[in-house]
Amino acid sequence: MSRGYPRKNMRINLRVAIRLKVLSLLLFSPSPLVAGSHAKPHTIGLGTGKRVAYTITSDPAGATPDEKTLHVRPLIVDDKVKEWTTGEAHDITDRSFVVRRALRLNDALPGDKAEHWIWQRGPWILIDRSNGHVTALRLPDYDPAVSQVVWFRDYAAYCGLNSGGHQLYAVVAQLAAHRPILAKKIGPWTPAPPSPGASSAPACGAATWQRDPLRVSFNPSGAAEPMNFTLVGLSAVLVEDGDTDDNSRGSENSASN
Repeated sequence: MSRGYPRKNMRINLRVAIRLKVLSLLLFSPSPLVAGSHAKPHTIGLGTGKRVAYTITSDPAGATPDEKTLHVRPLIVDDKVKEWTTGEAHDITDRSFVVRRALRLNDALPGDKAEHWIWQRGPWILIDRSNGHVTALRLPDYDPAVSQVVWFRDYAAYCGLNSGGHQLYAVVAQLAAHRPILAKKIGPWTPAPPSPGASSAPACGAATWQRDPLRVSFNPSGAAEPMNFTLVGLSAVLVEDGDTDDNSRGSENSASN
């Protein structure tokens, strides 16, 4: 018989030591779930605004002849400017909001030695406050020359132009919906040529919303009476990060005069 511990006892002690080591790692190492719960939250907001030079020459589609300046505000995500915006923001949910983007374009010609920048009104964007994600919205038949968007919940009401640019439509779009929930032809549209120093009439006045029943009114320029539509059977279809498909399915909808 050999002296010392038998080999069987040595194997048992080795197994116990390995198990104790693994147990200590599990107890004292931070788990992924615990570590993730201490992640730094994002800070998202609109900063202090300023006025910048802005004319119909720099933005023929978005500016009126008498505009000389544009009020812009930075979209700040985690203390950094991510976008420039203009106009009023609208809360869609408690974590998402929309605002119109302001574009700062390089207007220098090839060969110009001095920098030349201009501002234009851009598309509407959707911002998620939980993660700072920005999504450009593609509103159907939207045209900056005629479309004055009025928001209610996740609906956008405005006058729009068809793809040819000669037919004016009353449009109601819903975020995340594939098609407009309302697209009613108003009539032909012939824009007046821009004239510096002269104010031009908009294609439509601002739309007005009513909550109960859900109703929207459009005010085309020159029309004797507003165009009224009742929206029936609508529910939100916007999917935010973390939502499931079951929570995003809207009911069937329709619109009637």
